[in-house]
Amino acid sequence: MPEGITDPLEEDFFRFLDTERTSSVLTLRNYRAALLSYRSFRGEKFTNWRDASADDFRAWLFALMKQDLSRATIRLRFAAVRSFYKFLVHRRGLAKSPAADLQLPKAERKLPVVLNISQMEELLSLPNKMQGEKPKIAWLAARDTALLELFYSCGLRISELRMLDVRDIDFISESCRVMGKGSKERLIPIGGPALAALQRYRQAAAITNGPIFLSSRKTRITQQAIDLLLKKYLSASSIPFAISPHKLRHSFATHMLDAGADLRSVQSLLGHASLSTTQIYTHVTRERLRKAYDTAHPRAQSSAL
Repeated sequence: MPEGITDPLEEDFFRFLDTERTSSVLTLRNYRAALLSYRSFRGEKFTNWRDASADDFRAWLFALMKQDLSRATIRLRFAAVRSFYKFLVHRRGLAKSPAADLQLPKAERKLPVVLNISQMEELLSLPNKMQGEKPKIAWLAARDTALLELFYSCGLRISELRMLDVRDIDFISESCRVMGKGSKERLIPIGGPALAALQRYRQAAAITNGPIFLSSRKTRITQQAIDLLLKKYLSASSIPFAISPHKLRHSFATHMLDAGADLRSVQSLLGHASLSTTQIYTHVTRERLRKAYDTAHPRAQSSAL
């Protein structure tokens, strides 16, 4: 298919993802890139998606592996293709997916990096400590404190955090209503420090309705702005590694499990569809327990024989 010509099956698929599955902008972008990657690989040999064979996709897999791409990237591209063919089978009458039975490289098992509790407390204290004597906008420090506190208190995704409205916070029941992936709603308890920080911020910024977290222009804060404020506070901290917003979510999950929360509860709070997604945090806590044991127990280290 010549470059620049729209494929009707692809457009049907992306309309389905957008309207019925309410997929994120990032998912749509990644899936488009994956389908384009395959079509570019096939070049003039590509005629249409219905004629593609398992051997075609096997050749594409080998080509991707030769490019020294990460296993996660390769698996993501094939996840997009498999979702596309699942749509064609169920909605467009295709007999079978040619990508269904391919053996992909195993996923790399990387344990998430998390902040310890003292590092987390340091980060949460920085907005107030760094506030100037006469800041241009008096309520920004209160906003940053409330944002970080709620982020950590509830283990939210960054997209969930920035889309919260005032009506989603219930100060009576001390909880917030979150719309997660696939438009699945969940109710998450909010800790006392986060609630107090939210109250101070709302009063300082005179917020009564609409978005809870605002930019300096009183519009809904952007994801980029959250990334930047996190980098600003990181540079002023003693934390020796980079922090992404998702690391606060990792830290929430790990600290919950460290304190004895059961896996099912943490899964529900995080909004994970599968328990296996949450189970990676149990490996983090085991590693932390092992290090704590080796450091503290007088007979942890075996003697050389």
